Amino acid sequence: MNQNMRQQLLDSCRLVVKVGSALVTDNGAGLAHAAIAEWARQIALLNAGGKQVALVSSGAIAAGMQRLGWAVRPHAMHELQAAAAVGQMGLAQAYESCFSQHGLKTAQILLTHEDLADRSRYLNARSTLITLLELGVVPIINENDTVVTDEIKFGDNDTLAALVANLLEADALVILTDQAGLYSADPRHDATATLISQGRAEDGAYEAMAGGVGSSVGKGGMITKVRAAQRAARSGANTLIASGHEPDALLRLARGEELGTLLYATATPLAARKQWLADHLQLAGSLLLDEGAIHALHAGKSLLPVGVAQIEGEFERGAAVACRSLSGKEVARGLINYSSTEARRIARHATHEIEAILGYLDEAELIHRDNMVLL
Repeated sequence: MNQNMRQQLLDSCRLVVKVGSALVTDNGAGLAHAAIAEWARQIALLNAGGKQVALVSSGAIAAGMQRLGWAVRPHAMHELQAAAAVGQMGLAQAYESCFSQHGLKTAQILLTHEDLADRSRYLNARSTLITLLELGVVPIINENDTVVTDEIKFGDNDTLAALVANLLEADALVILTDQAGLYSADPRHDATATLISQGRAEDGAYEAMAGGVGSSVGKGGMITKVRAAQRAARSGANTLIASGHEPDALLRLARGEELGTLLYATATPLAARKQWLADHLQLAGSLLLDEGAIHALHAGKSLLPVGVAQIEGEFERGAAVACRSLSGKEVARGLINYSSTEARRIARHATHEIEAILGYLDEAELIHRDNMVLL
């Protein structure tokens, strides 16, 4: 099975490649121009072989820190945003210069979570990126760190890369890091740790193995990569985690060589609209459901007001909300047909009572099954 799963990568036409801050900035010493040039060379060869590649690159804040002479990553939002603004200029220039040597054009794409949470902006971003790929342009994608706040950020570029993989319906997500891959334990502290060659992306055991935090220049860590693989699997994308220090890593991975860790997708890919719902990182509120309602959802039914025990948060009609069990576990999410004020009034009531309570009936369901995704 291992070889067969790896060989599937030979047929992958669309790839999302993510490179982390430690690699892009040589562990914070400054932009690693030699490494960037090497990735450009490999992506140019993949492009010439008929593959479309979108590159998600960290490094703007780290590069800005180096340019500003800051040895320690700041905590204040305005300082982080200033570093990102300074660093993004050098980062974009470095990629443009390296790719141009291979006759390839690049495009800078800066995203926020709001760009992907809004359906129309999501579809616009998708159309733009696909058009760039079809034109043979390499999109260089990063979070728009200069404008995001804690409430609207992706949090790390592993998550962003997974969302981009879903957005583009990519065949594979390649995460290049400063580690050889996913280990059974932290190899820095456990001499018995072994490299995991492959496994199911949806296997929850890998989160416990990953643990840990990011480096001094990045925010991620192995656990964010495992979670990114879980997220990318929702659209059917396999994820490869490998060392960016390995010679020809991208080319070898694309050939199906056994390098790093392959976390492959096994579940049926979600339809595009439901994938968009599943990818929401911030939700407007929550509905606490009784067991009967949860059972109905798993049976393919819509959510009716009678099964809702409690409404949490304030939101308008059409907002994306979580559906949780009474213990707080998220079981589904969807676009609600009523505002929080209206939902509180009709919760625990039968559908035929809605009009008498509100004075009108917009929809019979709180959330229609077509606007809901089970988790």
